[in-house]
Amino acid sequence: MSASNHSIISRGLRSLLVQTSRNPSKNTKCRQLSQLRQTSVPSFRDVRHTQVSKLLSTRSAVTVTVNKRSFSTTNSSKMVFKSPLADLDMPQVSLGEHLLPKFDTFGDSIALIDYANGKTYTYPQLKEAIIRTASALNRLGYKKGDIMAMHSVNNSEYCILLLACAASGIILTTANPAYTPAELARHLTHSGATSLVVADFLLPVAKTALSSDPALEQTIKEVIVIGEAEGCRPFSTLLEDDGKSFPENLNIDPMNDVVVVPYSSGTTGLPKGVQLTHYNLVANLQQFRPVIKVTPEDTSLGILPFYHCYGMIPVMMGVFQDGGKLVTLPKFDPVMFLTAMAEHKVTMAHIVPPIVVFMAKHPAVSQFDLSAMNRSVVGAAPLGEAITEAFTKRLNVPITQGYGLTETSPVLCVDNLPPSPGTTGRLVPNTIAKVINPATGDALGIGETGELIFKGPQVMKGYLNNQQATDDMIKEGWLYSGDVGHVREDGCFVITDRLKELIKYKGFQVPPAELEDLLLKHPGIQDAAVIGVPDEDAGELPRAYVVPKPDQTLTEKDVSTFVEENVSSYKKLRGGVEFMKEIPKSPSGKILRRLLRDEFGSKV
Repeated sequence: MSASNHSIISRGLRSLLVQTSRNPSKNTKCRQLSQLRQTSVPSFRDVRHTQVSKLLSTRSAVTVTVNKRSFSTTNSSKMVFKSPLADLDMPQVSLGEHLLPKFDTFGDSIALIDYANGKTYTYPQLKEAIIRTASALNRLGYKKGDIMAMHSVNNSEYCILLLACAASGIILTTANPAYTPAELARHLTHSGATSLVVADFLLPVAKTALSSDPALEQTIKEVIVIGEAEGCRPFSTLLEDDGKSFPENLNIDPMNDVVVVPYSSGTTGLPKGVQLTHYNLVANLQQFRPVIKVTPEDTSLGILPFYHCYGMIPVMMGVFQDGGKLVTLPKFDPVMFLTAMAEHKVTMAHIVPPIVVFMAKHPAVSQFDLSAMNRSVVGAAPLGEAITEAFTKRLNVPITQGYGLTETSPVLCVDNLPPSPGTTGRLVPNTIAKVINPATGDALGIGETGELIFKGPQVMKGYLNNQQATDDMIKEGWLYSGDVGHVREDGCFVITDRLKELIKYKGFQVPPAELEDLLLKHPGIQDAAVIGVPDEDAGELPRAYVVPKPDQTLTEKDVSTFVEENVSSYKKLRGGVEFMKEIPKSPSGKILRRLLRDEFGSKV
């Protein structure tokens, strides 16, 4: 289940997927594990789905083609799609009021294990840590409405801080740990954060980000470090507070007060801050609960990054609201991942297609006892039926897929058991949807392909400081996903395409405009365009088309190296660089990426 049907983690497992003997010798096993230790998957980038407004201006055509896909204009079967599950009464309470009282009902069962260091919290201990941290922040002068940034991998402190902020009315904005200093600086500036909590090993990135902008250095008044570092307040000191300054009787308006601001990439421009309210999160926790069932006997793995909606809400909070056990991992390391799964007898695995491929194909997986796992919930990029079958056959574990957006907190659809391969399941309660012709806005019926739009209590408040982008995506309460698909007779949603131009590299979302903006800063480049080109393993690879300045000597390596030195790893130009005399553009100046994609396709 995703924060987008095209999102989450990375497939950097190509070397792992080379098939070897199904019955390796002891030496072969050692080589496999050695190879596993050298393989990593970076944490995934924020997802987003945005409407491309006014895709087509003409309204008279019987059939409209967008990206070679035809959209019916039939009006014979207009309909609004609803969840097969009954609507729920949505409590208008804060996130803290929703979650913390539940902890008292779970006894001394284990809530949280930080696999990297062995820290373990029972539910009473976790609640106490949250209260102590909230009290410490209140004592330090933090108040409702303040914005705090978190820049870290998954750990126990992440869970504690998030819920302490929620209980205190503090807004937490979550930053990708893969950010470069420039990307982090932009996030901190745009979000309006006044303090930063950072993992100790990411402190150099944070310091470079802050020193790059004198105004930002003044705005960020405190840096709290998970670990220890000179000049920074250790997070551990917050946990030493006596809890007596916990902000009791705080006046939080669940419908309007924002609790978290994750960032989500746009089809154009830079990442946008997604304002999610207390009500958004509490509603979505209730909405997916009937389908993604967690019990106190369940153990889940926190491998999906908490800075992103999927890891933060369905995984972390979804476990905590029903008394399960959560084992956090800081990153995808194959040996650590498999060892944690086996040692803690993980029963429910929230994973993504790259990990599904790894588990279905790599021979070393057979060396670990994963028999406790009884369900896998998968989101991000669509999962093919062949790999679904291979995973299910090998591990004897059913896979269900889900779909959602950062802007919908995130869940919209989830498949249930028995699964319907190739679909993202049905709508969650209190959610309605339409399939529309993107050119005319006409509603379409069962089996007809168009853009998917949604309405429900999980739809975001809006983008931070960007009313235009908000208005482009949400119209009359309907959120325009930018995704293309259809609804089957059984109510299952099938995502087949997307209208947006985001490049999907191993689940990461790479906005072409961001790379184009960077390329235009190169002194030898006159003009540039970036598209995604198909790749079997990664989904899409960023590919640049470059117009050199006159009399400039420029090579592919020059361009690729320039980009590589200025962006996160997943944004590299792995699809190559091609030089052109002119970038194809519309009369209004919009890059005609479709022509570039068609040209590339004709050469393959």
